[in-house]
Amino acid sequence: MTTRWLDDTELATWVRLAAVLELLPGVLDSQLRRDSELTHFEYYVLAMLSEAPKHTLRMTSLAQQTNATLPRLSHVVRRLEDRGLVERFPCPEDARATNARLTAKGWEKVRETAPGHVATVRQHVIDALTPEQITQLSAIAESILSTLDPDGNLTALYHRYDTTPRPDR
Repeated sequence: MTTRWLDDTELATWVRLAAVLELLPGVLDSQLRRDSELTHFEYYVLAMLSEAPKHTLRMTSLAQQTNATLPRLSHVVRRLEDRGLVERFPCPEDARATNARLTAKGWEKVRETAPGHVATVRQHVIDALTPEQITQLSAIAESILSTLDPDGNLTALYHRYDTTPRPDR
């Protein structure tokens, strides 16, 4: 097999994307740790629960939505439980399964945390782009996601914001 090396333009593009992939998680994590004492992943777990019906999901569904292994998710949920932000309980429909539910304290934490997180996303990503570039970035991300998730396991998660009216709007 012959290697298809990147040309100069492709290499320059890849290096810039790799830098964004390296730097952005640290920026998001730093803001959340500083302002809310949460990691980015902890906030993501809370956010997924906040958007679920009755703020509740089966752990397996939450793992799928956050693209986490069950052991990693269980560890994070245990930390969130220790802080009173989440509670776990047997699934009423299937006693073999466990549900996770956002507590009232967890819902308040999401509501307190969201404005700072959105401001950071806006400052470091959205406001750096023109409206046309935002549309282009969405299309670019869609193309990349289709190769990273060819079976479409997370497609519903990525597309749910496309047409669903948001309660905060």
